[in-house]
Amino acid sequence: MNTLHCDVLVLGSGAGGLSTAVTAAALGLSVIVCEKEDVFGGTTAWSGGWMWIPRNPLAMRAGIVETADAPRTYLRNELGARYDAAKADALIEHGPRMIDFFERNTSMRFIDGNRIPDFHTTQGAGSGGRSVCAMPFDGRALGPLIDKLRPPLTEMTVGGMAIASGQDLAHFFNATRSPRSAWHVTKRLAAFAMHKLRHGRSMHLVNGNALVARLLKSAADRGVQLMTRAKAVELIRDGARVTGARVEIEGVPHEVIARRGVVLACGGYPHDRARRAQTFAYTPSGDEHWSAAPRSNTGDGVRIGEAAGAHFDASLKAPAAWAPVSLAPKRDGDAVAFAHLIERAKPGVIAVTRAGKRFVNEASSYHDFVAAMIDATPSGDEVCAWLVCDHRFQRRYGLGAAKPFPFPLHPYERSGYLKSAPTLDALARQCGIDAHAFSETIAAYNAHAQDGRDPQFHKGSTPYNRIQGDASQKPNPCVAPIVDGPFHAVKLLPGSLGTFAGLATDANARVLDATRTPIRGLYAVGNDAASMMGGHYPAGGITLGPAMTFGYLAGHDLARPVEPEAEADAEHSSLNHARTLP
Repeated sequence: MNTLHCDVLVLGSGAGGLSTAVTAAALGLSVIVCEKEDVFGGTTAWSGGWMWIPRNPLAMRAGIVETADAPRTYLRNELGARYDAAKADALIEHGPRMIDFFERNTSMRFIDGNRIPDFHTTQGAGSGGRSVCAMPFDGRALGPLIDKLRPPLTEMTVGGMAIASGQDLAHFFNATRSPRSAWHVTKRLAAFAMHKLRHGRSMHLVNGNALVARLLKSAADRGVQLMTRAKAVELIRDGARVTGARVEIEGVPHEVIARRGVVLACGGYPHDRARRAQTFAYTPSGDEHWSAAPRSNTGDGVRIGEAAGAHFDASLKAPAAWAPVSLAPKRDGDAVAFAHLIERAKPGVIAVTRAGKRFVNEASSYHDFVAAMIDATPSGDEVCAWLVCDHRFQRRYGLGAAKPFPFPLHPYERSGYLKSAPTLDALARQCGIDAHAFSETIAAYNAHAQDGRDPQFHKGSTPYNRIQGDASQKPNPCVAPIVDGPFHAVKLLPGSLGTFAGLATDANARVLDATRTPIRGLYAVGNDAASMMGGHYPAGGITLGPAMTFGYLAGHDLARPVEPEAEADAEHSSLNHARTLP
């Protein structure tokens, strides 16, 4: 059998895995990254790319200063009994150091999210300054690696051109109303057309695509060996220690011997039907769930970790990061799970059940929205809802994959994805919604919406609601009546952005066995590790922020000088040592 040697083997190439790889390489270790697909980036490459890092350097430089007690209090109140003090302290203390480390030692550059509030308003909640994202990146700087970067999800782009959240997205929404926005959009489209002609894809990388690209550039600069079509089969152990993995590279079996350790970063199990059936209470068959994560995220890291003695922690409040999705048809006849992350907070849209009734503040977080959708569905019924708007709303903001003006609606109507009708009664019949209750719901909503109020669910009542809305809509950026036919609806189903349940780890990302003892030489980051948030979703970026931070901590732990005697002690703790590292 072919054999490769390195200090650190990373299985998977999302933010957590690449953060570990880049950190370890920057600290002088030889690193191999194995990705089973033919592109790098995992779910991260399709994501918004935001990271929740309280007290980060960008916020501090902007004068947003808070003590560690504020985010710590917020997490304690949000997570309750599932609050892990060691991991919370690690994130709050080392998250800012991670940002600083990457800014000083790699190609990573960041933009701030200083206006982005936390999801909820419990004590300790932040109104901004806790979010960062990768700065847009020129893909040409990747050289040949650009062809190995997972492109953004087509359905979430304009013909393959990704739009950054914030001002870039606002300009696209306002292109028909503002000359300044129209000029911005014209320049973006012209640059995209030129990139498409010359390079076959956009070279202006944003969001999660920019994050992965910058990490890949940093890894390549540090000599990390990056391999695609390299599927992990099982871990190799020498006694109690994990010493490498068996990997099929281009279909050829290899043994990769890792002197310091192996890092599991395979993206969790959102497309493992059997494990979904075990852990998703609302779908005992495992079928009634649609994840927006890549279909290759089938739980490989979790399975091989368990086979090596790792403990799978499913004791979380929710096993996954819920997100409402609609099934957008593709040209090949397949469908893709389109995550509804943006338009639900805009003014003039509501969600109803088959019974024709609202069930949630539509501007709440995607995770809270699906939890409410599950709770509102009678036992035994299909978990679903309908997102409903009028024609003015659809042409202004879009509805799911059906984009706003000037993009046509007919392809989505022909496929059945978008339901459209001249009257609300006819729309209800098309969707199988109780027409009488639906009519009453719309009338009750409109009666207050004309004054910008929502006494039933208080849409627009929190900072997170309002920043997701439309500031030009007065007095409430999230509320407007639904009056101008034709009317439109899209069916929403329970989906996820990834899984929360995963392998138990400590505050240095070391994998734990059933006795809470670290398995020597084995680490897990990203969605292969059980979420430190305990199945809660307190803020945007609580997946990527910890993924990057614990990847950074894992890299430092792997680089820690190890004496033979200390190595034999499975109870050693290196967190304090890691705190002294750059």
